[in-house]
Amino acid sequence: MPKIHLKNFGILVLFLLFAGSYIAKAQDISAESNSLVFYFLQLEKKFDVKFSFVDEDLKSLTIAIPKTESLKEILIQIEKATQLKIKKLNNRYYTITKSTTVDICAYIFDNYQNNTISGVSIEVLGSKIAITTDSLGLFSLTNIPRKSNLRIRHLGFKTKFINAEELANQTPCKIISLSEFHQELDEVILYKFLTTGLSKQQDGSITLNIEDFGILPGLIEPDILQTVQALPGIKSIDETVSDINIRGGTNDQNLILWDGIKMYQSGHFFGLISAFNPYLTDKVTIIKNGTSAMYGDGISGVISMQSKNEISNSIFGGAGFNLISGDAYGHIPFSNKLAFQFSGRRSITDFLNTPTYSSFFDKVFQDSAIKSTSSTNDIVQNDGFYFYDFTAKLLYDISTQQKIRLSFISINNTLEYSESSNNTNREILSTLNQTNLSFGGSLESDWNENFTTFFNAYYTQYNLDANNVFNDVQQLYQHNQVFETAFKLHSNYQFSNTINWNNGYQFSEIGITNIADVTQPPYVSKIKDVIRSHSIFSEIQYNSSNNKLKARFGGRLNLIHNLESPVTQKSFTEFIPEPRLNLTYKITDLVTAELQGEFKNQTTNQVIDLEQNFLGIEKRRWILSDNDSLPITRSKQIALGVNYDKKDIYIGLEGFYKEVTGISTATQGFQNQNQFNGEIGKYDVTGIEFLINKKTASFSTWLSYTYSINEYTFKDITPSQFPNNIGIKHLATLASTYTYKNIKVGVGLNYRSGKPYTKPQEGENAINTLNFPNTINYTNPNSSLLPYYLRADASVIYNFNTTSNIKYSLGVSVLNILNRNNILKTYYRLNEDNEIETIETASLDLTPNFSFRMRF
Repeated sequence: MPKIHLKNFGILVLFLLFAGSYIAKAQDISAESNSLVFYFLQLEKKFDVKFSFVDEDLKSLTIAIPKTESLKEILIQIEKATQLKIKKLNNRYYTITKSTTVDICAYIFDNYQNNTISGVSIEVLGSKIAITTDSLGLFSLTNIPRKSNLRIRHLGFKTKFINAEELANQTPCKIISLSEFHQELDEVILYKFLTTGLSKQQDGSITLNIEDFGILPGLIEPDILQTVQALPGIKSIDETVSDINIRGGTNDQNLILWDGIKMYQSGHFFGLISAFNPYLTDKVTIIKNGTSAMYGDGISGVISMQSKNEISNSIFGGAGFNLISGDAYGHIPFSNKLAFQFSGRRSITDFLNTPTYSSFFDKVFQDSAIKSTSSTNDIVQNDGFYFYDFTAKLLYDISTQQKIRLSFISINNTLEYSESSNNTNREILSTLNQTNLSFGGSLESDWNENFTTFFNAYYTQYNLDANNVFNDVQQLYQHNQVFETAFKLHSNYQFSNTINWNNGYQFSEIGITNIADVTQPPYVSKIKDVIRSHSIFSEIQYNSSNNKLKARFGGRLNLIHNLESPVTQKSFTEFIPEPRLNLTYKITDLVTAELQGEFKNQTTNQVIDLEQNFLGIEKRRWILSDNDSLPITRSKQIALGVNYDKKDIYIGLEGFYKEVTGISTATQGFQNQNQFNGEIGKYDVTGIEFLINKKTASFSTWLSYTYSINEYTFKDITPSQFPNNIGIKHLATLASTYTYKNIKVGVGLNYRSGKPYTKPQEGENAINTLNFPNTINYTNPNSSLLPYYLRADASVIYNFNTTSNIKYSLGVSVLNILNRNNILKTYYRLNEDNEIETIETASLDLTPNFSFRMRF
């Protein structure tokens, strides 16, 4: 190592000190060149003027040097850039002061996803000034007090306070990040679940965000009730959206809400299409277990739809059509406090026959009077079918703390059929109308940072009218009407960052009328029942400070009172407690355990009419429990699961048990020896759900599998225990979606084991001739299985834009690509020759569809 002489070392040190001081001085000069105070000193020398100001007001300000030689222009630019007030006293002296008001602007971002947030409330404290961010997350205010404070709030994020002066003099506008409200249990833990727009929440529920929805196999539009069937444990055994089975339950055991209004009709075209327009729907929540105490009814599950609830500053909307219907929707703001939304859809089936309509028609009417007579030459037929739905919503923000919403929905299905015969002078006229009319309102109030309330009320009415006239002589008329009036008050108090307390009260009155009128032989029946229920609920939400444990536990106490029934001449009163539990614990950063449990009850059920009663179409009539011939239906269920989530892969395994008591054979769709007796019993479901989902930014593939044992127990039936009518042991889905630039592709394969059914006995014992009329002798209930079900679906969507800022999309889908003949149901009946007929209901054939949409 070379030696360094002391003399040389001293020279080196002096050089470094000199260089360092020179660099520091250069940096100071550079900083001063942008300093406003330093620039004013330069102006004084250059133009021989004097500026009077307070150093504290200007010392933190910097400026880009104006490119002009005019003092007047320089001062104007400084005023614009700094919002200072410069006053000329005479030709030489000027005063500089801070203005009492400032102009500000900023973008609001979600710091977790780094996305802008629209609809954020910006309030200038101590004044009446309040606005919301636009679709880009931007807000701006002019001439507000310089020292004023802003309160920035949005649901699901922590409230933020900021001084207005911090946002002044910002070019471009400053970015403000909001932190998620971590103590809320609805924090998203899986942002992409199967496809974009589907996300799993921390409490085990699933949410569907329509705007972010990607694609699913067989779907070219985000049909809400078709989409939920992509989730494990949720399927429609008969391929409809009006008969969704959640963990082995019947459709009438699901609570379906639209803007907080209970819906009694959910499908068009006899259940093949969802009755809810998705394009103004903001969020859909699907709950299979561990329901919040604020929900009553729905012993199998909850599907809650919320339409767009924030006022946008600009008009937006869209329209489109497919081979079944056309629709349009829009959002019109009248001011920053008032807006109106609407949507409308109507079928094209009554004036245009498309391949999709033909396939739907064949499935619905495959065993009907319409199809059975269509091949007869002397029969003249006329049939017409159409449907429509319409929604409207008024949004009014009284202030940033209180918001009023008024919602309306109308759903209608109409079928008219007539036939005449020239040879027999026979004339038949049949009509079937199904309508649902509902309206409701809500008031949301933020009283302070810790206490909020939510009040909603609604009225809903459902009607089913079926009329069959034979030769203007014999008439069969059936009428089923449901009306419900309800209101609910829900409060939330935040004790701390870890504890929330929810409380509330709900009242509902449900009335159901059933009328049957037959002219020959004369028979009239009219039954009307009314049930009133009062419910109080309370629950605690806890989130540990380290975010490992999230818990929601509480309960609901119901007082149910039935007005005196005209049939039983009795009334009843029941107190029913319902505990609820939902626990989530993060074992590691990647592994989460879940425990969910609940007790529930419901007083509404559906009686299923046999197919041959009216045009071969299944009709479901709502009835009320009377606690005699039909008890209150009650359920209790528990589920334990574990999830593994590592960004690009998700694995979930969940075991569950559910017991439902107080069911009747009349509400379960029996088509054997037990269909008319009305025995009371229960069913038990034990099962496991498994899901593995591999995903990237553009690709997602998943395999879901459900194994369950679903069995009835009816003490008055021999044998007393046998498989459920919708008991499917094995249910699996394998699917993939892929996005490349503007193209989305989805393909999938659905499999399930055969559905149970009951065969007649063989040989001479098949028909019981001792009774009149003769009846079929059956084997043990549900002792046979249909063949397995297999269906492949695919869909493609292409999105493109134009220079006019209108976005377009084209979609093509094919259901049942393999054109497999899947048997959905088999039953038997005696014909006029006293012979047993086998009736098989098949699935959809190969069904193509096409859509074109535009939005702005």
